[in-house]
Amino acid sequence: MDRLNARTTIPEGVQAPGYDRSALKPGIVHIGIGAFHRAHQAVYTDDALAQEFGDWGIVGASLRSTGIVQALREQDCLHSVITRDRSGDSARIVGSTVKAIAATEDPEALLSYLSDPAIRIVMLTVSEKAYGLDAQTGGLDITHSAVAHDLSCPREPVGAIGFLTEGLARRHEQGHQPFTVLCCDNLPGNGHIVRRLVLEMATRRDTDLSKWIETEGRFPSSMVDRIVPAATAATRERAAGITGARDELALETEPFTQWVIEDSFVSGRPLWEAGGALLVDAVEPYEKMKLRLLNGSHSLIAYLGQLRGLEYVRDVMADADYQQIVRRHMLAALPTLDPVPGIDLAAYIDQLIARFANPAIAHRTAQIAMDGTQKLPQRIFAPASDALAAGHDADTFAYATALWIGYVLRAEKVDDPRAVELSEAASQTTENGGNLAPFFDLPGLFPPALKTDHAWHHRVRSHLKTIQAE
Repeated sequence: MDRLNARTTIPEGVQAPGYDRSALKPGIVHIGIGAFHRAHQAVYTDDALAQEFGDWGIVGASLRSTGIVQALREQDCLHSVITRDRSGDSARIVGSTVKAIAATEDPEALLSYLSDPAIRIVMLTVSEKAYGLDAQTGGLDITHSAVAHDLSCPREPVGAIGFLTEGLARRHEQGHQPFTVLCCDNLPGNGHIVRRLVLEMATRRDTDLSKWIETEGRFPSSMVDRIVPAATAATRERAAGITGARDELALETEPFTQWVIEDSFVSGRPLWEAGGALLVDAVEPYEKMKLRLLNGSHSLIAYLGQLRGLEYVRDVMADADYQQIVRRHMLAALPTLDPVPGIDLAAYIDQLIARFANPAIAHRTAQIAMDGTQKLPQRIFAPASDALAAGHDADTFAYATALWIGYVLRAEKVDDPRAVELSEAASQTTENGGNLAPFFDLPGLFPPALKTDHAWHHRVRSHLKTIQAE
């Protein structure tokens, strides 16, 4: 079977790019070109170009992997997206990417695009841990390897914040407008966070640069949502059967997709509304809804599944008792939310339950369980603190916390940027979780209200004892 490329004949029934790709010029750099981006922002941009064509081609950049970049190059930057649910499978070929760069091989190529005035937007999906955020100060973590390097060698960056800052510095020196920075990672107030980190790094090298970014730059927040499991050999076989071409970057995903964007851009944007994106004045209510209802429940499911030997999210949701635990968690999170314009929250919860239970989506609990120290503060600990402040017992959040601690205590190796600290905390925890102070005392992890609430600590210990006994 031939490899997917620009000369591939797209079978009837498979959606092809609805525009002339040969006329497409770069206007966006996207840093972090993993499966989620290819199933989300690349698809929205594909739809936008089909509706209103413009110079919005994506230059995809990877700060770590060379494999994805090489595969994109070999496929003329095309990839397939398979949408799966109970009714069957459908496929589309996405063509919004026009070039792929591996920054580890050629960092100057990425910097050249970042300094090019034709690039008007830089998007990011690099995961929470890649930003080098100090959880205690809210600023740069100077012990983070990429941050430390980029502070000492600002002209030769290796990290996300370093590349953004150097790219903006070059534009400032050349008299160009800044690009808009659009963060698409699961950080609360992600635009505000990235702006703060870039300004801090810029201030350390040039106060004039920092003032220019602060005045002229734009860092809109956004909320993204689509379940995209890690691709497998079965994924690629399924894609080949539908598209008639071999695609090393094929992925599968659910029908549901959502993108809420703060409408604040320096010099325009694609017509992402064509793909269903919602452009709003404030993203925070939608963001909190997603973090606390979807992501918080996802983490609970992940650790429950890992402790019960259930490989996929759908396996956990197939158990009626576990599904009820998940629903109870969502209902407990509801009072901690702000009003969300245009969203029926009861219907949203029902929709989440159905999405998690989708038997066609094989989303591994191990994949979601990764990087707990980066995810749980906004998904579990923040709503727990809000619930306690409102006079509630925050019991379901204590249960989710106990599941995570039980997972850490049981795992031979935890995939987490603070794995060494977690291992030390686990080694100091008394038998059967009688003393969990080593976990609660981890710097910058739990908010003050949870660190000092002994009644809530007791709930966590009680749940952990029950979990371990089971």
